[in-house]
Amino acid sequence: MSIMRRVRDITVANLNERLEKAEDPVRLIDQFLWSTREEIIQAERLHQQYLGHSNHLKAQWLQAEQQKEKREQQALTALKAGEEQLARIALHEKTTSEERSNQYRQLYEQSRQNTMDLEDQLREMRSEYQLVYDKREYYAARMESLRLQQRMNARYTEGGQAGGIQPGSMFRRLEDRIGDMEMEAKSLHDLRRMGKEFITEAGNQVQSVIERELQQLKKKLEKEGWSS
Repeated sequence: MSIMRRVRDITVANLNERLEKAEDPVRLIDQFLWSTREEIIQAERLHQQYLGHSNHLKAQWLQAEQQKEKREQQALTALKAGEEQLARIALHEKTTSEERSNQYRQLYEQSRQNTMDLEDQLREMRSEYQLVYDKREYYAARMESLRLQQRMNARYTEGGQAGGIQPGSMFRRLEDRIGDMEMEAKSLHDLRRMGKEFITEAGNQVQSVIERELQQLKKKLEKEGWSS
């Protein structure tokens, strides 16, 4: 496992631990995304440097290979011409070129392997960034839903504490008030009617008494010999 991979694992584990304790996970995720984006940019720059370095090493390796083959051909030509000393010199230079070729080939292969590893890590980082970004959008939507729910709950609570009028209770109170007013009006009407009936009844009783007394007086006058 590379050092960068190990650092990434530690960073992700730390993020998970901090998310469990965070009051605002979206803000924490944004910080992680920013940090990851910076790491991706640095890794991309490093990748470009590795590509340039690998190309340079490959060119040195191929150049040494060509030099080795050239010195071998020169040694053959010298031998054909009977110049063994020149052939020895060409073969010595061939050996030097071959050694340089092997050295640059090894450096190139190591650089190429590192470049491939870095490309894998870049793919993982980009995939991780996209995954966390998608999660960020999801949690941001959940936080917004929670915020709106809290605002709705606060409005409902404040309305109840401050005596906010609810349609149902408003009409119930209005119904009670109108019912009281109707009862009051009916009571006054009944009292007025009873008063009239009392007066009429009292008048009838007085009239009855008067008529009765009148009849008694008539009877008294008749006894005294008076006639109408």
